[in-house]
Amino acid sequence: MTYQLHPLEINPKTGEPFLRLAAPHQNIILTPPRQGDQSVLIQHMNDPAIYGWIEGPPTPYLPEHADFWIQLVKEESDTTLECLRKSAEAFPNGPLQFVGASPVRHLREVKEDGTDVLIGDMNFRRSPFEEVLDEVERKRLQEDNAKKQAGDPTIQYAIGDWLAVSHHGRGIMTAAIGLLMSAWGIPRMGVRHVVAHTFAGNIGSNRVFEKNGFVNRGLFDNGKIVRGEKKVLTLLEWKHDQA
Repeated sequence: MTYQLHPLEINPKTGEPFLRLAAPHQNIILTPPRQGDQSVLIQHMNDPAIYGWIEGPPTPYLPEHADFWIQLVKEESDTTLECLRKSAEAFPNGPLQFVGASPVRHLREVKEDGTDVLIGDMNFRRSPFEEVLDEVERKRLQEDNAKKQAGDPTIQYAIGDWLAVSHHGRGIMTAAIGLLMSAWGIPRMGVRHVVAHTFAGNIGSNRVFEKNGFVNRGLFDNGKIVRGEKKVLTLLEWKHDQA
């Protein structure tokens, strides 16, 4: 299976696959979600400096929310790893097979004693086409996009992320998105078109994406309401043929 996992490394003690960021962030790794991540996740998802800029988490963020989320994303990761295992059986000597997701997404800071702590999350998913204002057309695009096979260069992906406030301003997320794009998204998923939707005013996130070649297409209003508050969004777009 090792060949089909390329370019993931394997932790020799745990057997867990991971990607390591380049220096000066070599103590940051991307791994699959784990049972046991819930307690740290709850801490971060109750931080208004994080949840105020992302759509998903309910507030207050309770243990049952964390349990549901970790089960969901761990199953997604496990499914991708199982696809890679089957590819290894069918194509033991290659070529590398496309998959529809990344099995690694949780950012962890590795301490000097070898332990690590969850500090963030990032992932690709099929685009929700938030920027399409007509609801009927948006739904049609979502359905058509969802039907496409892994590796199809016409798939539009969306990328989302969060990072612990304690680690903001260090260039970690810029490096992590760049790594996930170049090491996994492009070669292993066939990613050719990615968008990001950020809340208006999220200058830090916009800069992270722009540093990775995303073009800021400006603001749009699709009527989105998040936790009772109207949100205007920014569209950022990356295309392989324009990178």
